[in-house]
Amino acid sequence: MKALFVCTGNICRSPMGELLFPLFFHEPVETESAGVQGLIDSPIDPSSARLLTADGVDSQHFRSRRLTPQIARDSDLILCFTKHQRQRIIALAPRVRSRTFQLADFATICSYCMEHNLIHEDTVEDRLDSILQNASLIQINLSSAQDIEDPFRKEFSAFETAHRQILECFAIIADALNPTQGSHIRQSNG
Repeated sequence: MKALFVCTGNICRSPMGELLFPLFFHEPVETESAGVQGLIDSPIDPSSARLLTADGVDSQHFRSRRLTPQIARDSDLILCFTKHQRQRIIALAPRVRSRTFQLADFATICSYCMEHNLIHEDTVEDRLDSILQNASLIQINLSSAQDIEDPFRKEFSAFETAHRQILECFAIIADALNPTQGSHIRQSNG
């Protein structure tokens, strides 16, 4: 499975997504990130780097990039942080609509699929496919997710809030895609 995380500049939220998401799975999960207005070759924001360091993740080699249609098309799952970002991704690469979600929306869809026994596969990739097959029908009935606000140029507490929200969503997604590992990580980070 290849997951792409997209934010605005690709220096705050999406790098946290790219570097933290694989920690929630015991099967290999490939991750990348980009920004809809991505800065080119910039390091991660120091506040995001500080939070990742506290998580035991080295982010010093991270460099930002701008989202392209090819990057979007090469991903199995695209997770962004705001409704506006989702609209920008779909405008750039219309064929990725069915696999592009706000992070909080996708966490809710995963939770719904688990609660209603709609996931029956054994691998992360197959479980993701079963969720994606049901997502459009489920999403119609769910209330719209709250954005995970951009902490750029804000106090450190805004980064902490975004970080916490991201981790909470990841734990829910991991519970659906890989139940044992997701539960363990949520307890250790909660």
